[in-house]
Parts: sequence; structure tokens; C-alpha cells
Amino acid sequence: MFLMVLLNALDGFDVLSSAFAAPGIAADWGVERAELGIMLSAELVGMGFGSVILGGMADKFGRKLTMLACLVVMAIGMWFAHSSNTILEITIWRFITGLGIGGMLAATNAVVAEVTSKTGRSMSMALYVIGYPLGGVIGGFAAQGWLLVDYDWRAVFLFGSVVTAVMIPLVMLLVPETPAYFVASRREGALEKMNKSLVAFGKSAVAAMPVIKDTGTKPKVTDILAKPKLRKITLLLAFGYMFHTLTFYYILKFAPTIVAGAGFSQPDAASSLTYANIGGALGGFLFGFVMRQFDIKGPTIAAALLGVGAVAYFGLGHDSLWDWRVAAFLTMFFLNAAIVGYYAAFARGFPAYARGTGTGFVLGVGRLGAAGSPIIAGFLFQALGDEELLTVSLIMCSGAVLGALLLWFLPNDDADADIAAAELALDEAQAKAAAAG
Repeated sequence: MFLMVLLNALDGFDVLSSAFAAPGIAADWGVERAELGIMLSAELVGMGFGSVILGGMADKFGRKLTMLACLVVMAIGMWFAHSSNTILEITIWRFITGLGIGGMLAATNAVVAEVTSKTGRSMSMALYVIGYPLGGVIGGFAAQGWLLVDYDWRAVFLFGSVVTAVMIPLVMLLVPETPAYFVASRREGALEKMNKSLVAFGKSAVAAMPVIKDTGTKPKVTDILAKPKLRKITLLLAFGYMFHTLTFYYILKFAPTIVAGAGFSQPDAASSLTYANIGGALGGFLFGFVMRQFDIKGPTIAAALLGVGAVAYFGLGHDSLWDWRVAAFLTMFFLNAAIVGYYAAFARGFPAYARGTGTGFVLGVGRLGAAGSPIIAGFLFQALGDEELLTVSLIMCSGAVLGALLLWFLPNDDADADIAAAELALDEAQAKAAAAG
């Protein structure tokens, strides 16, 4: 769990690195907001493709191998972004970085769902999700207090590349494949490999695989769109998440540029995003307790709508730096709490055999909203003028409203009771093995 939180924090920093660097890039190369918005969306577009393509890889080849491949792609993309000399070049490398980030999110989400108990899964998912803004917080303090002060925007990407590369041996040495993957895939030698994973997790080996009820047909990852119940869950989560990220990434991508445009220095402008991520981490953490008490759907809808109000407050504009920081803090406090709710719904909504694919598909569709957010906001600013901050903010709020509306129709129960039965059978098998010595 600790390593999954670290990997999600790494994803958070790698995604936000372009936002931290954006004011410097705009100043060095004379880039307008509309063109800057395209660069800011590049890794989000890549994340969409990566979530679908590499997310499916997690179900086919395993969670661990997928995470290692994604780390390599991310490290290469960040390295070449730091040495880019044109806006087109950096846009291409940000897209490539996004491919790795998208696959990483799908794989780590599946791991968290599969190494935690059903009773503790919502809290575990909350801890995992707040890793994303924590990465932004750590990266923000590094950017505003060191990288952008002693160096320039290129140092932000170089720092991200080095930290990403450091994670490769840690994952290789310390992260076992999940037993649930072997139960779901049932490949040749799966029992032996699963027992190695169980021992690595401090559990007893078992004599046989748990039995999954035979329904007459072998389940397939395409069930997320073929089975009516799973199709409903998949589409509601995918498009609800897509609309929510339209609002979410408006703040995450444009806050430093907006604050810099209000007359503050690049390090001060970057600090607004740092405080936004502090709010996101705190809101996500507290939301885990809320979900344990009130389940997932209702609190997630409430958090999204409160986030809409916070974005509108941000759009009013402010005179002091601390007012900007407070406004940014509030937006992410509520909007990231809703993200925690979505991720908890992903973990509950998809069975193990299609969890990586289902999560990857939802994240992939969701990235359409994330990728479109800075582009839409950039063109809105160009069309309406930078002084129309409130109007642009209110338009961008509509995404979270639509997302909350779609969540209203989401079923509350688990997607597949047979998988729950298999997990129980695995627990029973471990208990018997432990009792036998």
C-alpha cells in the first residue's frame, strides 16, 4: 500500500510538472494561453490511451510487469521533455509521458483493490488516491522553493525523470504480483506463482486454487461492455468521471498561469497549486472516513457539488496571494474527495478478471474530459479575454455538475458476487493451510 501511494504520488507530480513549468515556458517562448492549453493537455491525452492500452496489459501480463513498463516510459518522457526546444517537441514528449502515467494508474488501482480487505478497501482507496495530490504538494514545494528559484522550468522535468527512474528497482524488488491476478488469469503454473505471492504477503500457501462458480461460459474482460449490468456501471462511471475531470483539471492545469497573470511571480504562482494539492490530500483522506460511514455514491455527489461552489469562488478573482491559495485549497479539497469516491466505485464495480481493463477503460474515457479541460479553458480565455475569469470558471464547473448527475443512477451493489465468493474461498483455504501447520 505504501509503495502504491508513492507511485500515485509520482503520477501526481509527473502530471502537474507541466503546470508548474507552464509560466516559464510561456515566458521563454512567448506562448499564448490557447497554445499552452494544448501542451498542458498532451499528457492527459496520453493518459487516456495509456489507461486503455496498458490497463488491459495489466490483466493480460500482470500488474507488476505493467507498472515496470510504465515507469520506463515515464522516465524517458520526462527526460526528453526537459531537453525540448520547441512547444511541439515538448508536447510530443508530454504525450508519451502520459501513456505511462495512464497505464500506471490502472495497474496500481487494481493492486490496491486486490491487496486490501473488503471492509478496509474504501479507506485504503482513499489513502491511495491522496497520493496523487501529495505528489503535487511535494513537487510544488520543490518547484517553488528550489527548482524554479535556483534553476528554470527544465529542472522540474529533470527532477521528475530522476525520481521516476529511482522507483523502477523499488517496484522490481519489493512489489509481488497480486494473488487475485493469478486466481483470475489461471495461467499455467498459476498455483505455484500465487503461493509465492501469498508467502511474500505473509500468508500461508494453499493446496489448490479457490473454486469460482461455473456459469457455463468463461468470463472475459469484454464483459464490461457485453454484460448489461457491467455495461451500465462502466458507462456511468466512464462518462461521470469524464465530466468531473473537465472541472478538476481546469484548476490543476491553469491555476499557476491564472495567478501569474494576476501579477505574482512564477514561484508564488506555483504555490497556489501546492496549496490546491494540500487541500486535495486532506479532502481525500477525510473522505475515506465519510465513505466508511455513508457508503460511496451519496457523499461523492455532495463533494462534487461543493467543489463546483469552490471553483466559482476561485473564479471571482482575488487581490492577495493568500486569498488565491485558500480558493485553490477549497477547490481541490472537495473535487479530489469526489475523485476518491470515483476510484472506490471503480474498485467495487469491476470483478478481478476485468479490473485492470475496466478501470483502464473508465480512466481512458475520463481522460477525454481531462485532456479537453485545458484546451477548452485556453480557447475560452482567448475568446472571452483573461478578465472574464468568473465566466470561464462557471462554464468549466458544468462538468462536475453533469458527473454528479450520472452518479445518481449508479447501482450501489458489487458487480459480481461470484468474485466475492472466490475471495472468501481463498481466505478459507489460507485459514485451513495455517491450521494444518
